[in-house]
Amino acid sequence: MRNVLLTGIGGQGTVLAAKLLAQAAQARGWQVRTAETIGMAQRGGSVVSHIRMGDGGEEVAAPLLNRGTADLIVAFEPAEAARCLPYLAPGGTVVTATTAVQPITAALSGSGYSSQGALDGLRAALDGVSARLVVVDDAALVAAAGTRKALNVMLLARALDTGCLPLTLDDLRAAVRACVKPRFIDMNLAAIDAALAPAQRS
Repeated sequence: MRNVLLTGIGGQGTVLAAKLLAQAAQARGWQVRTAETIGMAQRGGSVVSHIRMGDGGEEVAAPLLNRGTADLIVAFEPAEAARCLPYLAPGGTVVTATTAVQPITAALSGSGYSSQGALDGLRAALDGVSARLVVVDDAALVAAAGTRKALNVMLLARALDTGCLPLTLDDLRAAVRACVKPRFIDMNLAAIDAALAPAQRS
């Protein structure tokens, strides 16, 4: 059984990213269940997608992850990664973007919220824990791809590139072809290649 949590802010493509992972798993014949907790996503609130995959032939009875069971957390915003850390399994992997999206409450209160502060908090939370943290410079990825619209797919590509799931980049490309609207397929496939360029992996 493989458990994945995707988290971000409304509009970052969290739900589509979950759909792509589910499609990639189903194409391998695995049973898959997904669920979203969306809240006030349309107003910049948190979006969390749960994906459970029976990669060993298991029946997946429920879609929601229990705390401490996520093999992989992919966060499109660093504070959202920190918020979901209680779900991380021992030895799990966290892949996070670096760009912080300031909540409306922080903007109104005048309190500081920075990318570096969010990342420092995330590293401190993982200090001494058996987990792998992969910090991805999403600004560089966006510059390489020429669009922020495919950041969700680029982060999925970087997550799969770590080898933390038994899914391949070709599985992801096939899922893009199956799930993404035709006019956006080439953009997303090019974004996967951009995310995996040597300059972006360093």
